[in-house]
Amino acid sequence: MKIAKIAAVVTLALAGVSASGLAQAQALVKIDGSSTVYPITEAVAEDFQKSKKNAVRVTVGISGTGGGFKKFCRGETDISDASRPITKKEMDDCKAAGVEYLELPVAYDALTVVIHPKNTWAKNMTVAELKTIWEPAAQGKITSWKQVNPAWPDRPLKLYGPGADSGTFEYFTEAVNGKAKATRGDFTASEDDNVLVQGVLRDIGGLGYFGFAYYSENKEKLAAVSVVAPGKAAVAPSLETVVNGTYQPLARPIFIYVNAKSAEKPEVKEFVEYYMKNGEALTKEVKYVPLPAKAYAYNLDHFAKRAKGTKFGGENKVGLTIEELMKLEAK
Repeated sequence: MKIAKIAAVVTLALAGVSASGLAQAQALVKIDGSSTVYPITEAVAEDFQKSKKNAVRVTVGISGTGGGFKKFCRGETDISDASRPITKKEMDDCKAAGVEYLELPVAYDALTVVIHPKNTWAKNMTVAELKTIWEPAAQGKITSWKQVNPAWPDRPLKLYGPGADSGTFEYFTEAVNGKAKATRGDFTASEDDNVLVQGVLRDIGGLGYFGFAYYSENKEKLAAVSVVAPGKAAVAPSLETVVNGTYQPLARPIFIYVNAKSAEKPEVKEFVEYYMKNGEALTKEVKYVPLPAKAYAYNLDHFAKRAKGTKFGGENKVGLTIEELMKLEAK
């Protein structure tokens, strides 16, 4: 019996050593950032890990674009998901920390304004009406739908939007209010888009905004607003209106940024290459607008050459169409 017990203990000990060795052998790719880009990156991560038979572990966090860049520029992550280009301050922060990076656009998104399905009056909204609601001067003053448009009911206006670390927040405020982060502060904010979905669902007078994928997941519950740009007809957010360039100014490219040092690690290199080779199919799968095949091929070449830096110069180019992005990337 004693020999059997000793043998069992030895077997368990060896199993523990084996498990420990396996854990040490498992390579790690650390990603954080945008909740908007998350569904694509998470889909790629799941497929990539299966293809590697779980020899590589990929973690994908959601700190928002700004929160993700803070970690990225401190060298804490290998890849940063971003729903807008890197800013000048973030470029400076990365430079000060010695972090170089590669910028790779991965898809397009239709930033979607949503209302409660029982809202029958605001199915179409002009950019000017959205500004009336969201501009800083509206804080504490524009509290009813009737104040936005006299034809609308005198019903309380309840607002839901991303937090200050969100790239979606920055893009929306710049596209609608003319300046990034310029907004009223009296709204329910969250980096978790599912919180915003639930908020609008609870209020007939609710209005919020987030990425198209989160609307697609909840389109049986929520209604999407058709946006009326100056001098244009109302256009609903969809894959088709993003591709043909008519959904403006709320269509925008989304990105991953890769730490240049991390790119030399086999597991990170293989993950990024897998992302670019499978990005088109997986982007469609999670209801985003894929880039043309030539864009992913260009990204692979760009990555292979380790072409560092950004094509945006620290600025956000609002209303950039896929065609314009391709021209920008071709320079």
